Amino acid sequence: MKVVVIVATFGRTEQVARLLAQLERQTRLPDAVIISAPDTNHVPNNIACRFPVSCVFGKTGLPAQRNIALDVAVDRFDIITFFDDDFIPADDYLDGVSRAFMQQPDWAVVTGNVLKDGATTAGLTWEEGIQALREAGTATEARGVDQLSAYGCNMSIRAAFIGGLRFDERLVLYGWQEDVDFTSRLRARGRVVAVQSIRGVHLGVKSGRVSGVRFGYSQVANPIYLIRKGSVPLPIGLKLMSKNLLANLARSLWPESYIDRRGRLRGNLLALSHVARGRVEPEYILEI
Repeated sequence: MKVVVIVATFGRTEQVARLLAQLERQTRLPDAVIISAPDTNHVPNNIACRFPVSCVFGKTGLPAQRNIALDVAVDRFDIITFFDDDFIPADDYLDGVSRAFMQQPDWAVVTGNVLKDGATTAGLTWEEGIQALREAGTATEARGVDQLSAYGCNMSIRAAFIGGLRFDERLVLYGWQEDVDFTSRLRARGRVVAVQSIRGVHLGVKSGRVSGVRFGYSQVANPIYLIRKGSVPLPIGLKLMSKNLLANLARSLWPESYIDRRGRLRGNLLALSHVARGRVEPEYILEI
């Protein structure tokens, strides 16, 4: 099975270069890597790898950048793996993905085991991520556990099941919950599973993210939009939204140094005021 890795990136050339170097360590090399960026300023110079690397340009925003790469890849490869530019896959990651899809023809999506996730903390350095992989040792549990959706920092999809399905570009910029929307819709075509033995570390690099107010708006507007769309169940969407709202409210007086809690809270409240008036527009963050 031919495997392509797609990396959508913005303003993180160093991270992309390090990820490409890490991919050269894979026991099963990718058949190709596609980097999707707004323009050439967002990709490393002089890329030289043991596998083909191509770039696609012209769009900004995670869903849109993933879509332009999907348009190129979907008919040429059997497995499409999406990595965030700050995700470090274990050396046997792609080998595990290939085996999983070959052995389980009804699996549509495979998401790996994130050993550490810097997105929930101040973030991890590259060295800390590599050390976490070393300390994890060898994993043998390859059983798939069904999921509502995959985690977008590392998810692989059987290309034959994608067809004309694309990421929702109304979830602009950072595209919060775009992974949930896309992969939950794939459950109608096959199983969405997590596999513990397919592992990696998400560094959670903070550069390239949207502002606190914009992100806070998305924390409310995006779940409501996806509930209305039908790709996220009502209880799960409301739980996600209320959890973030309460966290921003509680921490706004003593915020973490790495999170703009007050900005997020302002964004939450602005989105709630819009929802109360019947306005559900994820793309409104472009006007903030």
